[in-house]
Amino acid sequence: MSFFKRFLLSLFCFIGFQSFAQIDQFQWAENQLVSMTLDEKIGQFFMVPAYSNREEAHAQKIESLIVNQKIGGIIFFQGAPFQQAVLTNRFQNLSKTPLFIGIDGETGLGMRLNDAIDMPKALTLGAIQDDNVVYRLGQEIGRECSRLGVHINFAPSADIASEASNPIISTLGRSFGEWKENVANKSTQFALGIQSQNVMAVAKHFPGHGATLTDSHFYLPIIYQSYNELMDRELYPFQRMVENGVGGVLTGHLQVPNLDNQFNMPASTSKKIISDLLKSQMNFSGIVFTDAMNMKAVSKLHGGPGEADLQAFIAGNDIILQSENPIEGIRKIKEAVEKGRIDINEVDNRIRKILIAKFRLGLGNKPSIDLTNLLRDINDPMGHAIKQEAFENAVTIIKNDGSLPIAQLDQASFASVAISSKSGDAFQRYLSKYAKFKHFNVNYKPGKDEELNPILNEAAKFSTVVVSVHDVNGFGSKSYGITAATLRFIERLQAKTKVIVCVFGSPYSLKMFAHLPNVLCAYEDDQVAQQVVPQILFGALAAKGKLPVSINTEIGAGHGIDSPRLGRLSYGFPENMGFQSKKFEEIDRIAQEGITARAYPGCQVLVAKNGKVIYSKNYGSLTYNGVQQVNDETLYDIASMTKVSSTLQAVMSLYEKGAISLNQKASDYLPELLNTNKQDLYINDLLLHQAGLLAFVPFYDKTKLSGGFKTGYYSFSGKTETFSNEVAEGIYTSPSMKDSVWNWLIQTPLTSTNIGNFRFHYSDLGLMILQRIIEKQSNQPLDVLVENQFFKPLGMSQTLFNPKAVFSRENIAPTEQENSFRRQMIHGTVHDPNAALVGGVAGHAGLFSTANDLAKLFQMNLQEGSYGQQQFLKANTIQLFTQRNSNRSHRGLGWDKPDQGNPGNVGNIVGTTASSSTFGHSGFTGTAGWVDPSKQLVYIFLSNRVYPSINNRLMTLKTRQRIHDAINNAITTTSNEF
Repeated sequence: MSFFKRFLLSLFCFIGFQSFAQIDQFQWAENQLVSMTLDEKIGQFFMVPAYSNREEAHAQKIESLIVNQKIGGIIFFQGAPFQQAVLTNRFQNLSKTPLFIGIDGETGLGMRLNDAIDMPKALTLGAIQDDNVVYRLGQEIGRECSRLGVHINFAPSADIASEASNPIISTLGRSFGEWKENVANKSTQFALGIQSQNVMAVAKHFPGHGATLTDSHFYLPIIYQSYNELMDRELYPFQRMVENGVGGVLTGHLQVPNLDNQFNMPASTSKKIISDLLKSQMNFSGIVFTDAMNMKAVSKLHGGPGEADLQAFIAGNDIILQSENPIEGIRKIKEAVEKGRIDINEVDNRIRKILIAKFRLGLGNKPSIDLTNLLRDINDPMGHAIKQEAFENAVTIIKNDGSLPIAQLDQASFASVAISSKSGDAFQRYLSKYAKFKHFNVNYKPGKDEELNPILNEAAKFSTVVVSVHDVNGFGSKSYGITAATLRFIERLQAKTKVIVCVFGSPYSLKMFAHLPNVLCAYEDDQVAQQVVPQILFGALAAKGKLPVSINTEIGAGHGIDSPRLGRLSYGFPENMGFQSKKFEEIDRIAQEGITARAYPGCQVLVAKNGKVIYSKNYGSLTYNGVQQVNDETLYDIASMTKVSSTLQAVMSLYEKGAISLNQKASDYLPELLNTNKQDLYINDLLLHQAGLLAFVPFYDKTKLSGGFKTGYYSFSGKTETFSNEVAEGIYTSPSMKDSVWNWLIQTPLTSTNIGNFRFHYSDLGLMILQRIIEKQSNQPLDVLVENQFFKPLGMSQTLFNPKAVFSRENIAPTEQENSFRRQMIHGTVHDPNAALVGGVAGHAGLFSTANDLAKLFQMNLQEGSYGQQQFLKANTIQLFTQRNSNRSHRGLGWDKPDQGNPGNVGNIVGTTASSSTFGHSGFTGTAGWVDPSKQLVYIFLSNRVYPSINNRLMTLKTRQRIHDAINNAITTTSNEF
């Protein structure tokens, strides 16, 4: 929506734009006014506080004020959305005139209510360079307010952070910053966003609460700036907001001698400041609210109950908030009217303005909040998405010696130290999505160096250490909540290794770290901020934020070091890509259906669109006992996905280097194939599964006797130097078994004698031959090659062969209770028996991974070989291998593709909606991964469908295909405009 359209919308809603609706609103207001008694009129000037988390007596007290004092509105504070909605309906039903419902929600409903989204603070938003993000965030807050039946949000704060130690504005992050233009722009866009949802925004604390060190909750602050300074600076954001149609202005309890020199005269009770300056000179015609009248800055300056309310009304305020004694306040104003001290026409004029505002905010008919799905609607994913977008745009790099973003992963070792944070926080979890980390946690504020020495000694062993500082506040007098021991620890660690400091708190605290080489500010210790910062550290997101306030003489407001994106996966919501999360609920249904049908005990599903993971969920458990739930770190045996995730990647790499030619025979590289039935098999045909090889041969049968195993092949008494390859728990074989299997493979027959023109026949044996070629041409084992060339630099720290060497069994999903060969539950060793026989590393099977890790590899292939600022493969190589390469099948070179000529092909585990450019693979254990370049889509599905025994329910249900179709349907049928 354009700025001009926003302006017109706000103008229409709040400052009397002439339209077809105006006659109705005026008529409604007049009808209400003529029927009102003087008591009812005066009651409209009062909004009283209410809480939805208190006892029934509190609600009855509010009801008494509605019935007896005819109050005009309620401002809600602590509680919960559903309970507030119930009370709102109850109170509205009692009131003759519909009530204004307000909330002091500068950061949205979550600032006051449980079970609601708490949006970023104004100071965080002040770091954002794209004001449209601030508008959309305000828009979302307005939507949530509207759904809850809230008509007025007492936000934003238009105060300028002129004093860093201001205890009510700066230290609490309530200002958009110290630059007047930035504050004016942000506060205006925030208000326009709120008002686009037919909710009134209120600019506060007029005429500006930033240039003081006094807390008006307790004492009357004094603003000493000159008239010209006030007009040029403190009043500037308010003037801009008035010009752009803000619906309300809240007057602050602060003395401004150069606007009104009367002794002890708060702005909130000053006629010169409200009526003369705000209403007349600045031409504000909306609703003027007092700040809370129970604050000591005003309540102790006027004698007797209700006197402050009377003075506030006389000064020009339209609505009095939180009177200390509303009964007395109403009585005092009524008495003043009856004695002629207040003109009844003035009362009527203000009542008309209030009533018209109520009509425009939807109170023409007595409102009722629909309680159905209330919490779900308030917590719509769009709210979470815009919150994340705000933090993505706000996070600011303050110092960078060239280390950010972190590009190279394979030559570095990483640790993280979280100080004053709980163990396992979101920050460390998201760091682990990008690289292998050793995490340390100090979940308290350290007071002595000795407390941190053990961590210091261990962390210093790593080449890069990310230190996150949590529980940071804005109070310089309290060292911002940062202990001397914390600072010394960082400095001592910096002397030993590279340190990156991430501050999750007030930017004012950055002066404590400004001497360090790598410092980043996240502004708040929020879970979303903790998720965003790792993405910026590793270049999945660009750093864009600029400081809204100055840190010292060298680092001023506007400072911020941009950093680029490196093409790594980022993480967000469907709404971040313009899609609706509810459209992805079909995935949940299908995944849960498979668990209910016992097609698999659990699974991981991941969807990435345009380089952002927009859906990543874990379902069920590792086994049907439900004890251990699937999580992001659960490793699955990916079976035949090994073919494309390791062997094919190596083939493509060696092809680029000229070490493998697609048009040469396997025997050109492996002389032992000469003079065998495999001497004329071409590399091209092996990749296309049209080399005439058998699908599968149980080589392990050659090591068995009826009821047991042949002597000499295995050790059952533990791992030894001779028997060092684990086949299964307690069963070991010799590395020489690999040569035995190779010789047996050479002796296998072909499917026919039609050499050179075999039909498509999917085979494991071709990939076993390719493994042999890879290892000979590269002079290194397959697992070592792909680990060093792909997995490490991609940050795939949870992708490997033989995972038991690194991970505990609790991290690994079991596969089958296998009774024909190993006669045990296969857990942590490869399910495929031939791969197990050769030590767990095979060209066709053996790889274990997670959905998140595989998404990186598949995204690299989607990005034509580029990932993390590194070119793994050439674009033309990817294009060659992923296109259809045969007139005998639907296959690519190594990759599976949609069999669009035979959509009923049960072996083609791909959605019917997949485009012809789609490529990927599936695995026997219940896995699949697909890339669709035309949609910039990556889809990963991992399960252990063979647990506890092999069944075909996954195939019958077509779970993987249906989820693929659900994804495509979700991204092609929905689009949201922020």
